[in-house]
Amino acid sequence: MKRISIILMAFALTMTMSQCKKNEGQTTSNDEVVTITLDVKQNNGSKVVVNPNTGTVDFETGDKLYVGSGGKYVGFLTHNGTNFSGNITNPTENQPLQLYFLGNVTPQETLSAGTTNECSVIISDQTEHLPVISCAASNENYVSGVTAYSAHLLNKCALVKFNVTTPSSSPICITGMKNKVTVDFSNNTLTPSKDGEGVITLPAGGGENVEKWAILLPQEALEEGLLRTLYSQDGEFLGMRPEIPLIPVNGYFFDGINLTINIESFPIGAINGLFSINDNGDQVYFSQGNLQYIGSAASPYWKFADNQWDYLGDNGQASESSLVDRDLFGWGTSGYHDVNDPFNVNYLPWSVSNAIVHTSYNYYGYGPSTRMTDYNLSGTSANYDWGVYNSICNGGNLTNTWRTLTYDEWRYMFFTRETLSGIRYAKAQVNNIDGVILLPDDWSVDIYPLNKTNNQGAFYDNNIITSLEWNTLENAGAVFLPAAGYRNSQFFSNIGPVGNYWSSWCDYNGSPSRCTDAYLITFSNSEVRAVYSFRFFGYSVRLVQDYNP
Repeated sequence: MKRISIILMAFALTMTMSQCKKNEGQTTSNDEVVTITLDVKQNNGSKVVVNPNTGTVDFETGDKLYVGSGGKYVGFLTHNGTNFSGNITNPTENQPLQLYFLGNVTPQETLSAGTTNECSVIISDQTEHLPVISCAASNENYVSGVTAYSAHLLNKCALVKFNVTTPSSSPICITGMKNKVTVDFSNNTLTPSKDGEGVITLPAGGGENVEKWAILLPQEALEEGLLRTLYSQDGEFLGMRPEIPLIPVNGYFFDGINLTINIESFPIGAINGLFSINDNGDQVYFSQGNLQYIGSAASPYWKFADNQWDYLGDNGQASESSLVDRDLFGWGTSGYHDVNDPFNVNYLPWSVSNAIVHTSYNYYGYGPSTRMTDYNLSGTSANYDWGVYNSICNGGNLTNTWRTLTYDEWRYMFFTRETLSGIRYAKAQVNNIDGVILLPDDWSVDIYPLNKTNNQGAFYDNNIITSLEWNTLENAGAVFLPAAGYRNSQFFSNIGPVGNYWSSWCDYNGSPSRCTDAYLITFSNSEVRAVYSFRFFGYSVRLVQDYNP
């Protein structure tokens, strides 16, 4: 493999004493400021960042080098078309200067000279330039009054060519990749990791075997991914990420990795299987996992579980803290509050109270009260539905996209629906997690043999399925509902082997007092039933999206 090379030649340091300036909101102290001019060997001045034909890297105007010294960030240098220059504050005597080139990507954190220990960048977007990551220590220790130092930037990434075949003219997204770099100024290290789904986005342009280059961080080899681990950014076409080889530091993959994205898309965040919900032939897609509220984040958000078998368990979500991650919710606790309905007091996703709010309109305050025109999570009360009111980060990130199944739809899917194979569901253990598998309308028995199907009294261990085997079922559209347990009125979390999934229907039977309950589907090692329960119980939520051919 060729090396991606960045050559850093000798440069001069001129020390001055002056009042410090603020650079792009990055504060410094009123101490010793060193002005650096850094000359870099280049082919022709401010050339583009990477030359894929040779693997060499040059700099362009605006590129930044971040400088560390004494275990702290001390400032940055900016390329002006000829060289790098800028101020650094309080470099430490008799230690080398640490230099970091972060691909001209802005750090996520605000950097303060003399106090910042760590920063990070995400290199997902590579549609316009290739964000080379490199670093170096100066060859000589810094000494006050000495003006000449030298260094050689060493790459901490690889240059990789992809041969892309797709009818889409949109940018191409690859998931599962390490796309985040964290700089630790204290230890002088660069650490690659995966942010979110680990997306690397390649430039736009479709056709057959279109050459696209990317910067990849060092990572272990990856197996072939599931459907939608490769997709066009406009969401119209999908593919499966191919096997990715080991990515070494400073690797140069000129032969290319083949990517094919040509399967017409299904909704972002959905499983590619269609399920009938009534005799009219209406169908839905299921979300890729149970709904989760990530309250521990600095900016809390909603997401679908990464895997269909994932659930959070007894992690403190039975508390009344708003800062805990949750996947067991009181009914209708989307976060919406209709100001015209004063009786739905406990409507937030962390609501756990079972106190009586109003004996005539809504005993426990969850979801719309019987003062509203619509008692279910629909119509004028649709915003109480989690998927209607909230944008879900890995489900398209738009409101009014997903919804909760009605009571009749759950029952039809489990007990009435006609399918190509005659199989509607089967209890199973998937990746050692108990639950129920729902099979799509077009399921074929040749895909995977299942035991005791459509059997309410079957045991979970009648079908023991590994995570690798599950890939086969999921690629064919199978849905898995994990037995994630529940939290009850005593604020105690009961986890497995029971699964409980809310419907959007209130149990309103001509009497307001009946709306203390709402309907759900429940299953255990001995049954699968459609029942009703108090609204204040914390149950799982699995959202669907309507299929519109």
